[in-house]
Amino acid sequence: MKKLTALFLSLGWLMVLLLPACESDNAHNPFEGKTGKLVIKVTDEPFPVDMIDSAIVTVVKAEIRTLTDTAYPYIVVLEDTSLSFNLIELRNGVMAEMVEVDIPSGDYDLIRLYITEASLTVKDGETYRMKVPSGSQTGIKVYIDPAVRISGGLITELLLDFSLEQSFVLKGNYKTADGIKGFNFRPVIRAVNNTNAGMVTGVVTDEASLPIENAEVWIEQDTLLASSFTDPQGYYAIPGIPAGHYNICATAENYDTACVTGINVTAGNPFNQNFVLTMQ
Repeated sequence: MKKLTALFLSLGWLMVLLLPACESDNAHNPFEGKTGKLVIKVTDEPFPVDMIDSAIVTVVKAEIRTLTDTAYPYIVVLEDTSLSFNLIELRNGVMAEMVEVDIPSGDYDLIRLYITEASLTVKDGETYRMKVPSGSQTGIKVYIDPAVRISGGLITELLLDFSLEQSFVLKGNYKTADGIKGFNFRPVIRAVNNTNAGMVTGVVTDEASLPIENAEVWIEQDTLLASSFTDPQGYYAIPGIPAGHYNICATAENYDTACVTGINVTAGNPFNQNFVLTMQ
């Protein structure tokens, strides 16, 4: 009897010791095993669009790849639909939502887009429809680096930034409608966890404080990260910039290039950087 009493006491103390550890694990990750919400948005890293009326891409399906070791690691986040985006309209911080969906918690490192159509219409000119190599069969792979983490009960926003200039490769000369001979579509897309990113905005003017339209603004960190062109008010916005220190430059035709080094972009906050350009 004494041995049984001693055994029960020992088991009781063991449960007391284990209980705080279990509570600690739950407190560490209270959303373990739950789903998180993924929002995917689309924007455009533009090039001069004086001669371009529209640049359309049509997405019919999207999958995202989990790092969990499974037989088929892709999770379908968009299907049975046809979404068309005019990239010309998605400039200077304007974004269009592609999908909002609940997916399992975890890390994801790649999204695969199934694009069935790409077309570009020249102002006062014709519409060029381009083939999408393997875009509708095997999908276009867009790597997410670093991988995006979906946490249970939380919302994560993934931004897909199309590079219009690199995606629609010009054949001919865009200076005039007659000079444009066509385009090849080779999609170049940057994926970024917009939840942990910031935005850089500002105005580009001349020495008389007049806005400069179509001034090019770009951000670099060792290499070019993203770019934009100003609107008629001289305004630009570059979203989806991961937190960190960068150099930013602006230039325009017949103007010198101006650069600012070491700007600090923080997550969730806009950083304002204006430029005054000097005539050459």
